[in-house]
Amino acid sequence: MLQLHYYPGTAAMTPHILLEEIGAPFELVLVDRMADAHKAPAYLKLNPNGLIPVLVDGDLVLYETAAICLYLCDQYPQAQLAPAVGTVQRAHFYKWLAWLTNTLQATLIAYFYPERWVSEGNASGAAEVKAQAQRKVGTLLDQLDAELARHGGPWLLGEHYSALDPYAMMLGRWTRGFPSAPARTRPHLGPYLQRVLARPAVQRVFATEQLAQPWV
Repeated sequence: MLQLHYYPGTAAMTPHILLEEIGAPFELVLVDRMADAHKAPAYLKLNPNGLIPVLVDGDLVLYETAAICLYLCDQYPQAQLAPAVGTVQRAHFYKWLAWLTNTLQATLIAYFYPERWVSEGNASGAAEVKAQAQRKVGTLLDQLDAELARHGGPWLLGEHYSALDPYAMMLGRWTRGFPSAPARTRPHLGPYLQRVLARPAVQRVFATEQLAQPWV
């Protein structure tokens, strides 16, 4: 059985939603970040980076959220969570998946953990990193909003829901506490986030992870 090592509200949310969309049996394994379980030797054997999530499928141990998403899409093509391999839409799927994880998510990590990019004790430097990261995130959210406006479809790729949509929702959700212009305030991105939230699989995940309102 598929096994997802997760913690509520983390990057494990997207694979969790995909598993619900797919409908295959899976087991959730809580990695208690509050108790530093992600730094425990047993977990580091699964992911030496000490990051969440990890997907286990038999002998396969997979980390990195984007890699897990691709694996699930390819293992369960009947769920239609990604365009067919070799198509132009699949190329755009790869582009946006890479953008979400390498550009938007990476910038959000700099916002939430600015101390990682400065010398220890450099509070003013960390504050500058945080401020610059927030500005950059704002620009990236504008790009996402513009893409939704450009094609006018309900989902990131247009007419068809894909693994990109819970990923984008998850990252948009991470901005909900921004002091200004969180994702939900943009004219196309705000309604889009609500469409993703309305899906039954997403509702089940938020209930299972016991996440409090506001969700985005």
